[in-house]
Amino acid sequence: MRKSFYSWLMTQRNPKSHAPVAILADLAFEEPAFPKHTDDFDQVSRFLEEEASFAFNLSDFDQIWEDYLAH
Repeated sequence: MRKSFYSWLMTQRNPKSHAPVAILADLAFEEPAFPKHTDDFDQVSRFLEEEASFAFNLSDFDQIWEDYLAH
């Protein structure tokens, strides 16, 4: 079974980085409502669009998701 997107994303945290994946990782870490136990694209995407307390470029998210699937 694939690890959750959140678990993978936490391996990408780097506060000194300006890479979109590192930025999203730091934002997700600070977001208590982030869906932590799913590997479902629609669930995470819907959260980012409708519920997140931060704004994030969804085209960057699409690329980050592709990187997640490749791992």
